[in-house]
Amino acid sequence: MTYHPKSEFMRVMIERGFLADCTDYQALDEALIEGIVPAYIGFDATAKSLHVGSLIQIMMLRWLQKTGHKPIVLMGGGTTKVGDPSFRADERPLLGPEQIDENIEGIKKVFSSYVTFGDGTNDAEMVNNAEWLDDLNYLDFLRDIGRHFSVNRMLAFESVKSRLDREQSLSFLEFNYMILQAYDFLELNRRYGCLLQMGGSDQWGNIVNGIDLTRRVLDNQIFGLTSPLLTTSDGKKMGKSQDGAVWLNPDMRSPYEFWQFWRNTTDADVGRFLKLYTELPIEECERLGALEGSEINDAKIRLANEVTALAHGADAAAAAEATAREVFEKGGIGADLPTFSLTSEELGEGISIVQLLVKSGLVKSGKEAKRLIAENGAKVNDESLTTPGLMIDADALAEPLKLSAGKKRHALVTLVG
Repeated sequence: MTYHPKSEFMRVMIERGFLADCTDYQALDEALIEGIVPAYIGFDATAKSLHVGSLIQIMMLRWLQKTGHKPIVLMGGGTTKVGDPSFRADERPLLGPEQIDENIEGIKKVFSSYVTFGDGTNDAEMVNNAEWLDDLNYLDFLRDIGRHFSVNRMLAFESVKSRLDREQSLSFLEFNYMILQAYDFLELNRRYGCLLQMGGSDQWGNIVNGIDLTRRVLDNQIFGLTSPLLTTSDGKKMGKSQDGAVWLNPDMRSPYEFWQFWRNTTDADVGRFLKLYTELPIEECERLGALEGSEINDAKIRLANEVTALAHGADAAAAAEATAREVFEKGGIGADLPTFSLTSEELGEGISIVQLLVKSGLVKSGKEAKRLIAENGAKVNDESLTTPGLMIDADALAEPLKLSAGKKRHALVTLVG
């Protein structure tokens, strides 16, 4: 990045690694200096919570507000009915209106931890694109908006092209998604004075479409800014763990499990993640990221505490660290313990210790679990297990339960939902 920004927001985006591309660096930078810039990121309501994969965008909105500008959180109540085909190999399952509304309510809870909503000049605002999409007249929309789109150009966008190159079906419904997203930007500019759309780099084509449409229809200059699509240093997609998505809502992923996800960050990612997901000064992020050997574990704990405090509050972060120290240090097994999550539905009235050993992955079968218990090789919370008929209930999982198979294989069981 050779551009040297004058505005605080652009400086933060570049220094901390948020910026992949921008439609006009200098003009956006000048707009950010001249006054409050309303900017939005869209989130489709495909689940009841966002996960860690969305956290880079949420932090961008947080920094936008911290540097004096206005975040607009756009909920895709309308576009979720279509489904974003960007870089997907298949069509998204279609959700009904009730499920979409329920998901939006769950997602709203995430944002209150990161941005301040209200009526002030740079207070955040949550908007639902169903406000303008639900009542569109199809013929009017085709005539007034559709005529501005070139099918040739749309086919050339990487998100569409990659699907077609693999000879995978792309429905007309999904093909309309990019037109609807472009129309969102137009309407947000018209209704809320929104000047900037941000998103992951896979949204570049959709963002450019919105800028072009707004220029053609309203003759207004607006901007686009994208963040890199984040993967961990070992190539894994951000937001996933061994037992599924790392959700941001505490009822879908406990604060302890959330903390543990960050504590288990690969050494090579620590410095980068500190810059993106915390508000520690750049110099401190670089210092912590450069630590080696056992000292890097201190940096990982700092990362886990800072990110968890933002998402769930400082008390939850402190409690998670205290639990981890109690479980790990007393057992003397190091801190990279795999965690297995059990849902309330799976637990029911209780689950046998034999089933739990199998589900946690410590043994491959019930037969192997029973043999392990008979040979005194199984432990629960570092105490020998002698009863294969032991039942584990919700009370036993009020705090993480440590299972051991022999001296070197361990797992932590937590209850979620």
